[in-house]
Amino acid sequence: MKIGLFFGSFNPIHVGHLVIANHLAEYTDLKQVWLVVSPQNPLKEKETLLNEYHRLDLVNTAIEGNSKLKSCDIEFKLPKPSYTIDTLQYLKEKHPKHQFCIIMGSDNIVSFHKWKNAETILNNYPIYVYKRSGDEVLPLQKKYPKVNFLEVPLLDVSSSLIRKMIKEKKSVRYLLPENVYEQVIQGGYYK
Repeated sequence: MKIGLFFGSFNPIHVGHLVIANHLAEYTDLKQVWLVVSPQNPLKEKETLLNEYHRLDLVNTAIEGNSKLKSCDIEFKLPKPSYTIDTLQYLKEKHPKHQFCIIMGSDNIVSFHKWKNAETILNNYPIYVYKRSGDEVLPLQKKYPKVNFLEVPLLDVSSSLIRKMIKEKKSVRYLLPENVYEQVIQGGYYK
């Protein structure tokens, strides 16, 4: 089975993440999209992160009932910080019959050269890149044929904006799925 791995802190997961994941599950050759909750991204600050199990629970709540989307906690079992190459190798060993692909925004592909074993990933794994405005990444597609650029509907919303709004006691009701919104409010997350 061809599976897209959508890595993220999902701190918290929001409607923008879900639009991207669902679009790729519906309009590409991917059979499933796994939302891989990263305990700690090596390029991000840890202090603003909600506990990884709370974030995983929010992802499970958000994708409830959608068989094409699945949460994945594989990086919880790996050394921290999480490096994509290590996760890919572990998944390949654990699920040898699956073909894994990476899903990322064009903002991440711009800084991809900073990733551990970036060349190995670019040469061995298909990468589905959803374009964000302002990112110039076309030379990569010519050099690495496994990099595929896709038009995906995007919402201009971010987890950092949502955390900021919650801290400022502003409503984030329509930026999160209703069940996630209720869980965030009831849990007192991000205050």
